[in-house]
Amino acid sequence: MSWLTLANDPLLSGDVGWTVVLFVIVKTLIAFGLLLVGVILMIWFERKLISDFQNRVGPNKAGPWGLLQTLADGLKLIMKEDLIPDKADRRVFILAPFLSAVPAFVVFSVIPIGGAFDAEHGGVLHAFGHDTYMQLADPPPGVLLILALSSIAIYGVMLAGWASGSKYPLLGAVRGTAQMVSYEAALGLSIVTVVMLAGSLSTHEIVASQAGAGYSLFGAIPIPRWNIIATGFVPFVVFLIAATAELNRPPFDLVEAEQELVGGFHTEYSSFRFALFYLAEFMNTITMSAIIVTLFFGGPAGPVLFGWGWLSGLIWFSLKLFVFLFMFVWVRATLPRFRYDQLMNIGWKVMIPLALAWVMLLGAINIARDEDWNLPAVVIGAFLALVAGWVILTGAVDMARRRRSAELTEEALN
Repeated sequence: MSWLTLANDPLLSGDVGWTVVLFVIVKTLIAFGLLLVGVILMIWFERKLISDFQNRVGPNKAGPWGLLQTLADGLKLIMKEDLIPDKADRRVFILAPFLSAVPAFVVFSVIPIGGAFDAEHGGVLHAFGHDTYMQLADPPPGVLLILALSSIAIYGVMLAGWASGSKYPLLGAVRGTAQMVSYEAALGLSIVTVVMLAGSLSTHEIVASQAGAGYSLFGAIPIPRWNIIATGFVPFVVFLIAATAELNRPPFDLVEAEQELVGGFHTEYSSFRFALFYLAEFMNTITMSAIIVTLFFGGPAGPVLFGWGWLSGLIWFSLKLFVFLFMFVWVRATLPRFRYDQLMNIGWKVMIPLALAWVMLLGAINIARDEDWNLPAVVIGAFLALVAGWVILTGAVDMARRRRSAELTEEALN
């Protein structure tokens, strides 16, 4: 309860009585129910959409348009025999699926999903005599909580492969962990640019800073104050690519390269525990899409629809979320799988340097704006310095590679 009292939610600003506790419990059940139903619909949506891309019929027997197919698959998995290998570490083997599924739900709890973000309301919903945010919790270090929990999910992958007592899941876990750790750095650096602009780690404050129209095109067309525009588009691209790799989704699904690793880190899992990994994959897709919408596209902030009030925020959030869910499925159905060396090269040699350089560029712009320096000169100078650094670094790497190649050739000839 001491952690909750530090939250920014007005529901917890005063005395915390039984009414407030009951309100929090109801919000928790609603958030969990929405996410669980969203996962069920996401699985159906992805299967139907990919079937349309591939010109074939998707699920259409269980329920209208196959809507109940996901429930049927879930019941089938639960009814299967639960197997634990003889050489497995039983405690860790049982714990690992929860380390993948639980962080996805906890991350979703700090995402604002509705409310009217304007000067009058500020995203606050008045219900049953209480003021509250349309999110389960709004801790001051909300962004840090997202990064910490995404790191905990890596343990679920690693421990699942290690505890199985088989070399094939272990190889899949090592490969998946290296991939997720590599892109965690680029993911964090791209979020730094958003935090620099918002001046807060609270997800609610980040959304509030993007509310309204801050720009205008040709002096007449209003442009929203979304961070994708304010940060210069590059951090969003870095975050999107890094998030795809974090989720182990195609074209970066090297954790489950069937021709090499049998079935990845969860090869030895069955029944309910395998269902947890399956659930976590799609739950993380929804959660990561919600994070993208929150950080770069204003979350539920948008024009208040006539007659909808606080519900307009939920509508805007759902529409933005749907766009990114569609995009993830589209990418899955379109792009072939990358080679592992290509994946790691993109992460370490492109994503991390680019994200770090952009943080430095935005930092220079902010300092120039605060100190009233010549902003165009600072931008041009900082950009040229970054380009020069990039050229020198890539030249040094290329020279080292050629020298090593020449040494290997000489050794082979001798």
